[in-house]
Amino acid sequence: MFSGIIEHIGRIKTVEPRDQAILLQVETGLADMDLGESIAVNGVCLTVATYDSTGLADFFVSAETLSRTALGRLKEGVRVNLERASTPATRLSGHIVQGHVDGLATLVSVNAVGESHHIVFRLPAALRGYVVEKGSIALDGISLTVNEVSDITDGAFTIALMIIPHTWIIPACPKSCRARVPMSRLMFWPNMSKAC
Repeated sequence: MFSGIIEHIGRIKTVEPRDQAILLQVETGLADMDLGESIAVNGVCLTVATYDSTGLADFFVSAETLSRTALGRLKEGVRVNLERASTPATRLSGHIVQGHVDGLATLVSVNAVGESHHIVFRLPAALRGYVVEKGSIALDGISLTVNEVSDITDGAFTIALMIIPHTWIIPACPKSCRARVPMSRLMFWPNMSKAC
């Protein structure tokens, strides 16, 4: 379980292709990791497979994870959002997030509104029952509040978010159109379409 509050910005050191998988080596900056620890990398819950005292960690990314996330597009040198798993004693500044990706969202537009940014994402229609106005969503591991939700059109729907300056400066915050980012809904979020 995670909160969607980015703790560190890591950097991809290597991406090693495997048989229907990849091994990501990430410069995390976290010197006190544990073997088997869960760390969200761009919002995707991954397990520390190996690590060293400098914070260099390996994460095995399976075919299932590659099929549901954008991790397969990561290249050497790219910065990634990192968050350690929450504990019962963790301050929950964001929203409770599973770190299990429900789908990929496509960035449609970005418009400055004063110092903030209004951004719109397109999501698959199958996820519509899980997203409500003023509900929460995690995009690239960043916990955000949904401001608007459209109706389904052509097999998809859009959501609008207002990004405050503090969040906008996160290096891995999606800023360019056509970016595809992993989307996770809130933990324990009800499917409103099935509840009625």
